[in-house]
Amino acid sequence: MLKPTQSYAAGALFGLALHQAQVHQTHPLGLFQDDPTDERTSSGSSSDSVSDDPQLWVHESSNLLRPIFRFLKIEDTAWTGLEETAGSSSANHHIGAFLRVLSEESDDSSTEAKDKEHALANAVDAMVSSMAPTRVDFEDKREKHREYEQECREKFSTPELEEASEVANKRLEAQKETKCKSSSLEQTPPIGSASKFDKEPFEEVTMLGEHRKVAVLYELLSACLADLPEDNKKKSTRRRRGYDARHRVALRLLATWFNVNWIKMEAIETMVACSAMALLKEAESNQDDNQSPKSKWAKWKRGGIIGAAALTGGTLMAITGGLAAPAIAAGFGALAPTLGTIIPVIGASGFAAAATAAGSVAGSVAVAASFGAAGAGLSGTKMARRTGSVDEFEFKAIGENHNQGRLAVEILVSGFVFEENDFIRPWEGQVDELERYALQWESKHLIAVSTAIQDYLTSTLALGLMKQGAMLTVLSGLLAALAWPATLVMMTDLIDSKWTIAVDRSDKAGVLLAEVLLKGLQGQRPVTLVGFSLGARVIFKCLQVLAATEHNDGLVERVVLLGAPIPIKDENWEAVRKVVAGRFVNAFSANDWMLGVAFRASLLTRGLAGIQPIDVPGIQNVDVTKLIEGHSSYLWASQKILDHLELDTYYPVFNGTLLVKS
Repeated sequence: MLKPTQSYAAGALFGLALHQAQVHQTHPLGLFQDDPTDERTSSGSSSDSVSDDPQLWVHESSNLLRPIFRFLKIEDTAWTGLEETAGSSSANHHIGAFLRVLSEESDDSSTEAKDKEHALANAVDAMVSSMAPTRVDFEDKREKHREYEQECREKFSTPELEEASEVANKRLEAQKETKCKSSSLEQTPPIGSASKFDKEPFEEVTMLGEHRKVAVLYELLSACLADLPEDNKKKSTRRRRGYDARHRVALRLLATWFNVNWIKMEAIETMVACSAMALLKEAESNQDDNQSPKSKWAKWKRGGIIGAAALTGGTLMAITGGLAAPAIAAGFGALAPTLGTIIPVIGASGFAAAATAAGSVAGSVAVAASFGAAGAGLSGTKMARRTGSVDEFEFKAIGENHNQGRLAVEILVSGFVFEENDFIRPWEGQVDELERYALQWESKHLIAVSTAIQDYLTSTLALGLMKQGAMLTVLSGLLAALAWPATLVMMTDLIDSKWTIAVDRSDKAGVLLAEVLLKGLQGQRPVTLVGFSLGARVIFKCLQVLAATEHNDGLVERVVLLGAPIPIKDENWEAVRKVVAGRFVNAFSANDWMLGVAFRASLLTRGLAGIQPIDVPGIQNVDVTKLIEGHSSYLWASQKILDHLELDTYYPVFNGTLLVKS
């Protein structure tokens, strides 16, 4: 659909977005802030040339940018110049010029090309409508979550505990006149007044029609997923096959520049995935119908079409016929009239026109590999007997987005639970377009330690210590290594053994989670990781393993740690941050003294991520003290925190405001 000059501009803008996304790993305030994002980010090269810095995402060795240029049919003589422009110190000055090129219409622009653009834009709008939850569904989910919150409060709160907590919190507030260095993040005016782009969009953006924006994003996504023969000849050891998380972050930033809501990009992802799968299914149906299912399966495996998840027990949707799940089928029905009247060459699938219009057929095989497990790779995974002392490790599907063509996955990890439902129910109220899974792990040990802590909190001695202000000593001790009252130390001995076992199991579960991601059981799709309490520790350990492993780039898109029992000092936070392509959030509660009590022995002088900020560039610290009454609050408050974080927003947001360091 795009003319050669427009393809050139689209490739250039994608290169700029890709490089800025890497810059924002350590300077996450956004391109148009008064921050150092105009400076080159590098692993150590002093050269100003992109070609001399192989750690850059826009460097040839990353294999992230040149396949995009190749798919867009940009002349290879221009590639080096585009790479240098993407990594230049004045990247923001180029954006307007390339947007202007995209908006231009030439006299010889064909009616057919324009019709295809408008058909594609209408198709995306129809898909957005089919994906969006109804008001009734939304309210139903939220009502169930409110019921869960009420159940938790009735179980864990007693009048005595509430009174003691109130006294302790009042003492803490009185003592907190001056906050810790780099404590919380100030909430500034809304993004609209903090970001030049959001408040005053470039004139060139306003000149760019919605249909052209959609066409560009569709072309670029197709390029990200394409698996061209030329790319196979020059495989990079730094890029895994499939949908790279770094590509998705760059597309998220580009959609922000275009002022396009992210739900439209997710609709485009679904369209590309499902149309590619439909093409593959159609191609398979044209093969010898006399082949047995077993021989067909062997042929698909030999062809490399299925991902690692299918090799471990998943079933490819194209074979089972599970492509047209109800919601997607409804979306196809809405799209067919629009596309069918304007682009008659739809094909047998009834939906392939969008792929044909954007020229994305070349990406079909890669999309199938990205889709990989077709929803069965994680939900069918039990790794209980695979590693040493880990007895339970299983993914549970959550939500309605399975087998629906979603090209991104979210894994949610509870870490403070009292029954098996607590692995799932904290996350059921979430409304997004990801394929979501809850990790159920070591429930016996987690229930044991959670119950022991709760019993400890409601004991007469603990309630008395809270009223006396002893818990302030806990929080102060974590920061200043103060001595604790002997009575308090004696009480914590009651939970130490269970806590030590649970921490050990969380570290081992983190290793298993890393293995899952490295093996591609999620399909080769970007992953968002969210966890609270010991679940956050599972995620951190997973990231540590990935950081120490080759070929770990492009797996993890976003991470949210809530109330994390992780030391700040002596841990490789910088290396862990580099594994995550997009936002990395540490949500902490300054009065979570229970976390301090449970982890007192090893963290007296090392700090604790769950109660204070982490002074590492690129980690977005969010003070959620007002939302957290005690550590068990994460069971029902995690959903509220995620709502406030607005993770689909590219910029670091909390409750609609841009976060900046004080």
